[in-house]
Amino acid sequence: MGQFLSCFKAYDVRGKVPEDLNPEIAYAIGRAYGKTTQAKTVCLGHDIRLSGPALAEALTKGLNEEGVHVVHLGLIGTEMVYFATAFYGYDGGIMITASHNPPQDNGMKMVRHESRPISGDSGLGDIEKLTHEILQGGVAPGPGGGGLEHKDCYRDFISHLLKVVPTKGMKPFRVLASPGNGAAGVAMDQLAEHLPIQLTRMMFEPDGNFPNGVPNPILEESRAPIEAELRKGGYDLGVAWDGDYDRCFFLDEKGTFIEGYYVVGLLAAALLQENPGATVIYDPRLTWNTLEIVNEAGGKAVMCKSGHAFIKEKMRAENAIYGGEMSAHHYFRDHWYCDSGMIPMLSILMLMSRTGKSLGELVGDMMTKFPCSGEINSTVADVKATLAKVEAAYSGGVVDKTDGLSMEFPEWRFNLRGSNTEPVIRLNVEVRANPQLMAEKTEELLQMIRS
Repeated sequence: MGQFLSCFKAYDVRGKVPEDLNPEIAYAIGRAYGKTTQAKTVCLGHDIRLSGPALAEALTKGLNEEGVHVVHLGLIGTEMVYFATAFYGYDGGIMITASHNPPQDNGMKMVRHESRPISGDSGLGDIEKLTHEILQGGVAPGPGGGGLEHKDCYRDFISHLLKVVPTKGMKPFRVLASPGNGAAGVAMDQLAEHLPIQLTRMMFEPDGNFPNGVPNPILEESRAPIEAELRKGGYDLGVAWDGDYDRCFFLDEKGTFIEGYYVVGLLAAALLQENPGATVIYDPRLTWNTLEIVNEAGGKAVMCKSGHAFIKEKMRAENAIYGGEMSAHHYFRDHWYCDSGMIPMLSILMLMSRTGKSLGELVGDMMTKFPCSGEINSTVADVKATLAKVEAAYSGGVVDKTDGLSMEFPEWRFNLRGSNTEPVIRLNVEVRANPQLMAEKTEELLQMIRS
């Protein structure tokens, strides 16, 4: 991967505009996508980034040249491309977004029919190779003849969400919502019309200049204004999204940020209540809380390497009802096994309505029983050598290499894995009800990793 064009990554296309990605490259990608997939109809949309419309136009031109009919969905979120591709029965979909990357970046997430992912192992390499050949002038012009139509799919999308999570009995919670000037505000405005909640809007205007920084609520500085507002009181829940809102983040009534790990447990519990015995997919980074919840609810827990292509494939193979990653990607069978940033919010509002508990109360026990470090990144010279050094330093633990290195001991466990895209290693530590042990082990591991 990446031998030809720097914008092709492990799972998608991403890079600086115009150096790594520009209309010329987008046009070539459109042609390569059309030729490789043999799609007849493809939908596309873009997030709030300023380069989105020009890239969409060039992509359309390339697709049209290969005879592909393009359905332009306009300004939307990534999950709406997943929705539209599968719901309307298109042969494929392309979302123009760079998610939480810096403002000057853009990219593309591609799917084929039924919103099955196109990534490193499933056709992205072929598209990259052909894109390169087209840019070199080594491919004859396409047959042409593809058309273009514009479609507003918001109404159908909102109906779909309300079918996946029926909201009968939802309480009139006071919700502070922040898209961080990303695309989520447009969908949230239309969804809120059907909900009894009292919505307070924060950074709602879609703005590709990112006046409040790139929306990535996993970063403390990105969510600080939301936390400050929640601490003033008067709210039941805080919710925030990244730019293309395929990830959604929660803060409790006191303004405490809830790690994605505990949200996985909550959503698993909520779905297993409605679907006893169903299968849940989880990733190896943090596991104990999820395993306890799924087992207690009588479900089946299946581990899978993290990364959306792996999770979606495993969910299909297992017919899993839900898949959760601690990085705040939540996947649902009723959403064609794709990730959604809106379904988790509706599910948690319904869980709070059903149980009469606040979010803080719902996750409080989990956080006490299984404290975790959160993901800590370290830049290292050699990922493989670091993994080997750490493994050699500990004996007697149960070793699992599904994704990087996991080692489990009676009272604590950790996962250490390299990034797909940079010389970075990511550490997660969890313990059984012993925050002091967690702090000690986290420090011990970081010293070893960074020495």
